Amino acid sequence: MDGIIIINKPIGFTSQDVVSKTKKILNEKKAGHTGTLDPLATGVLPVLLGNSTKLSKYLIEHDKTYIARIKFGEKKDTGDSEGNTIETSNVKIENKKDILKVLESFIGKQTQIPPIYSAIKVNGKKLYEYAREGIEVKIPIREIEIYKLNLLNFDKENQDVEIEVSCSKGTYIRTLCEDIAKNLGTVGYMSFLKRTIVDKFKLEDAIDFETLEENKDNQDFLNKNIIKMENLFSHLSKISLNKRKEDLFLNGVKLTFELEDGIYNIYSENKKYIGLGIVSNNLLKRDIVI
Repeated sequence: MDGIIIINKPIGFTSQDVVSKTKKILNEKKAGHTGTLDPLATGVLPVLLGNSTKLSKYLIEHDKTYIARIKFGEKKDTGDSEGNTIETSNVKIENKKDILKVLESFIGKQTQIPPIYSAIKVNGKKLYEYAREGIEVKIPIREIEIYKLNLLNFDKENQDVEIEVSCSKGTYIRTLCEDIAKNLGTVGYMSFLKRTIVDKFKLEDAIDFETLEENKDNQDFLNKNIIKMENLFSHLSKISLNKRKEDLFLNGVKLTFELEDGIYNIYSENKKYIGLGIVSNNLLKRDIVI
């Protein structure tokens, strides 16, 4: 079974948990995901099936959209509700205009220091492993971009806000929430996170495990909800190969094609989809085949 299925990740599951459960339900031997989503987060998680696991290199760079909630007055060591309180503040946020002004200031390109409780590796070791051992380590600064940052709700009494964030790959929403609180003169942590969009994959198209389990033997359902590589890359130009060239292509032989450099959908002469090929300097080479 080759393709991509969009899972609505439930709270408490790691991204790898989602992959494992999807494999089990679909009785699939090989699967992967396109980027980690924290266990406390919910929402869109594309799961790659079969040979489509090789597509991860084309999908991990995509922009994302989240809905997050910031709780003011407390700072957690993990940046989310799962951590221990390490700082408190009595400062109250009173004015919605102040929040809007701060949110606007975060729009654009900027640098961000990821949280210590993250899976980023430094010297071959994950940051959260250093944190758990109490070892200080220099965290690498990342360049990110915030495209959109909207205020969805401000609960003055409970001192929390709900925001919608559209951002580049590598943006840590936990850190963003802390920075927003800091710029408002207080402290805060991310109390809720839901990913609603990953590139073209949207939450309304995501499937929960219960629905997947109920329809695991329903071929019409699977055909509708498992996105084939051919459809995912339907915007690419096509190259048709005769039988001889197809055999050479599948065996890794580079073929001469006077075409612009780029990625192409490859088809056999009888219009059967083969996979993806890359043209560079007028040579076509095999990339991913199904």
